[in-house]
Amino acid sequence: MARRSPLPDTPVPAKYWQLRNGLTLAGDTWGQPGRQAVVLLHGSGQTRHSWSRVGQRLGEAGYYTIAYDARGHGDSEWDPHGDYSWDALVGDLNDLVHSEQLRSPVFVGASMGGFTGLAAVGEVGVSAAAVVLVDVTPHFDMRGVQEIARFMQGNPEGFSSLHEVVETIQRYQPHRDRKPNVQGLAKNVRLGMDGRYYWHWDPRFLTAMMKNVTDDQPRLVASAAALNCPSLLVQGAESEVVDDGGAEAYLALAPGAEHVVIGGARHMVAGDSNDCFRDAVLDFLRRVAPVE
Repeated sequence: MARRSPLPDTPVPAKYWQLRNGLTLAGDTWGQPGRQAVVLLHGSGQTRHSWSRVGQRLGEAGYYTIAYDARGHGDSEWDPHGDYSWDALVGDLNDLVHSEQLRSPVFVGASMGGFTGLAAVGEVGVSAAAVVLVDVTPHFDMRGVQEIARFMQGNPEGFSSLHEVVETIQRYQPHRDRKPNVQGLAKNVRLGMDGRYYWHWDPRFLTAMMKNVTDDQPRLVASAAALNCPSLLVQGAESEVVDDGGAEAYLALAPGAEHVVIGGARHMVAGDSNDCFRDAVLDFLRRVAPVE
């Protein structure tokens, strides 16, 4: 399946990683290699850019921070066979850790990224200093997941303009006071040969992701129970995906897990309340994975 072209003047990735499976991932880094590493894993349909402000702040705080586009997203390659399973996503993360020669990094993952980090540590045994789950637990509200899927599956025919993209996002996120920046959205869409704008992700990803969340919950539960490092659950107070019951179930599963609720935030916590989210993560990291 052919990829669509990035729009002119969109940010160029700072780094690329050639994985052992042949795929190339694109990402950005902040801070100095060799320091305590933090790997930021975005959610379904997002890109590395959702972490830009957090990544910059963590770099300033002394952490070597990496944010990459997952396969089938942003500037990373689409899988030629449409493989977007947990095994594939976790394998990519493991390859990147080995490529960068990271020793016990921290994984901070939102939604899909949280599950990727959780399975990498709890199931595969990737060494980690800590895991931060951003509004995701093995026990989630399927209605919220389906709401997100409906948004992502909408507009398969693309958009006629960036203003149409803005209007679509505003309808999906009416709780946000600020209007999306038209030029800022350019990095979230691609231009097709027909002159229309399309979301940046591989459409085949959506089918795979719904299969992941419906079929693999037992794996995620087992991964949470097997964690051998500190973990933090960051819950949006108004989340449509994680409720108090899901949070309590995770805290009962994961040894020594911590929990913080971010007021005014829904599922996309970092986007809804970036400063509060950043401060909560930094406080946790300074206690469990301090910069030497």
